[in-house]
Amino acid sequence: MKFRPLRTVAIAFLLAFSLCAALVCESREAAASAQAASDDASVGAAVDVYVNAEIAAEKIPGLALAVVRDGHVIKATGYGFANVELDVRVTPETIFQTGSVGKQFAAVGVMMLVEENKIALDDKLSKYLPNTPAKWRDVTIRHLLTHTSGIADYGGEIDSKPTVIDLRKDYTEDELFKQFTLLPMNFPPGTSWSYSNTGYVLLGFVIRKATGEFYGDFLQQRIFQPLGMTSTRIISESDIVKNRSAGYELVNGEIKNQKWVAPTLNTTADGALYTNVLDMAKWDAALYTDKLLKRSSFDQIWTPVTLKPVKKGGDTSYPYGFGWDITSAGSHKLIEHSGSWQGFTTQISRYVDDRLTVIALCNLDSDHAHPDTIAHHVAGLYIPAVMPATPPTKSAVQ
Repeated sequence: MKFRPLRTVAIAFLLAFSLCAALVCESREAAASAQAASDDASVGAAVDVYVNAEIAAEKIPGLALAVVRDGHVIKATGYGFANVELDVRVTPETIFQTGSVGKQFAAVGVMMLVEENKIALDDKLSKYLPNTPAKWRDVTIRHLLTHTSGIADYGGEIDSKPTVIDLRKDYTEDELFKQFTLLPMNFPPGTSWSYSNTGYVLLGFVIRKATGEFYGDFLQQRIFQPLGMTSTRIISESDIVKNRSAGYELVNGEIKNQKWVAPTLNTTADGALYTNVLDMAKWDAALYTDKLLKRSSFDQIWTPVTLKPVKKGGDTSYPYGFGWDITSAGSHKLIEHSGSWQGFTTQISRYVDDRLTVIALCNLDSDHAHPDTIAHHVAGLYIPAVMPATPPTKSAVQ
């Protein structure tokens, strides 16, 4: 076969052109990546200045922060002290109690069982927990997930008196259930919204009935281990837990150790977990995938609950899904939740349109620490359009 010189030259030219184009493209991508890293570093420095000022103003002993973009951690930092008495600094590995941020894990656990046809959202609670009182006859799994059951919160007060739970007494699940049946109903199921830790404790009992497993073991096997969340687990005061922080209260401007509660009340499905910002970043990344649930299940989790008002013209929905607040920052969708328990306050804020998440965990009580405000402001440093309109208020800080 004879070579055709012009064709050979043309092919060589095209190959050379393609190679040059690829090199130019790679160069541009590298430059863009370098610029993004530089921008993130610049913003990160501003974040440090802001957070350090906030923890000083609010007298927060310590705070861990993670910023996650597209499932990748772009900043993970500790500020202040994990343990004031021992002068131990906070790091990204420091473990905090989740408070109600833990409810989102229980909700995903329930939805896993829904996908496996072991639970149905509109099943009555009585299907799983016999001996439910007549006043609960219309309460469903969906009601418990969305805080629309009407069952009062065991953590509140009734007629200015403590509710039926003694936080310094251990209860079996059966005993706790029996105590819960003494709680009043705030409204008919599905007609209104009122935050109820009781509902999520009951969901933990439902998980055991549906699987035969303690809800914490179920989460460990189905969520934490598969996602490599090696620092996330049920609270235990007796176990040796590496990197565990201490929780604090602010009393007359002075830091005090948290008040203790009975061990069994630190194992319930309303949020009794340990975690750190690195594990929460893994959780956030997984929520953009189908590793845990189908997209259709996540769509249900992140849909505001529909209400059936008892009065004409009443509210028809509430901006809460299954373990998440469904809100927005301007035109940017925001899915988030806070937590508070035993001298710890926490926040995860997911700006899903921007694929940016801010996680803030701190070891001071909710009367004085405001990780939600911190998370929102940090997000605004990365995405100016979501910056809160007004600066954080310090007037309430004692």
